[in-house]
Amino acid sequence: MNDIEKDTAKNEEPSETVSEEIPKEAEEAAETAEEAPETAAEEKEEAPDTAALEERIKALEEAAAADKDRYLRLLAEYDNFRKRSVQEKLNASADATAKAALEIMTVIDNFERAVEAECSDENYKKGVEMIYGQFSDVIKKLGVEEIDALGKEFDPNLHNAVSQVEDENFGENTVSQVYQKGYRLGDKVIRHAMVVVANP
Repeated sequence: MNDIEKDTAKNEEPSETVSEEIPKEAEEAAETAEEAPETAAEEKEEAPDTAALEERIKALEEAAAADKDRYLRLLAEYDNFRKRSVQEKLNASADATAKAALEIMTVIDNFERAVEAECSDENYKKGVEMIYGQFSDVIKKLGVEEIDALGKEFDPNLHNAVSQVEDENFGENTVSQVYQKGYRLGDKVIRHAMVVVANP
């Protein structure tokens, strides 16, 4: 083989290698191109739906707000119930005390009349006064107070006027005489004082 043929043979060998490599790269590129749409589709399927998530979050927030509102309403109702129950118990206790004191008052009224009555036996009178004092102490321990009426301005919330007189010794619309003492428990009047009103 002459030199020209050798050179030609050498030049032909690389061209075959290049031609073999090019189709291989082209095939890989084609495969990559075919896989690309599949990968994109998979990524699209795996990517979360933002709109759906936002709706879900909004629904959960609304549910949480509704639960919180129900809880606060229930808490307020329970607090009102507790306060109402305490007040009802206090009222029931006050009513029971007032009822018991009212029964004792009739006894005290009778002892007051006995103390004011004339009696020649000093020991007997002293014994009546002691019993009267004991009954008075009992209602004081219950928290019952006598309504101060004599010489005070007539108050229909505290006094029950059974008579009216004109008397220069008293001011206008003033209690001049007490027929029966009145009593109250705190702000509650158990029994109004029966009085005579001067200069109404």
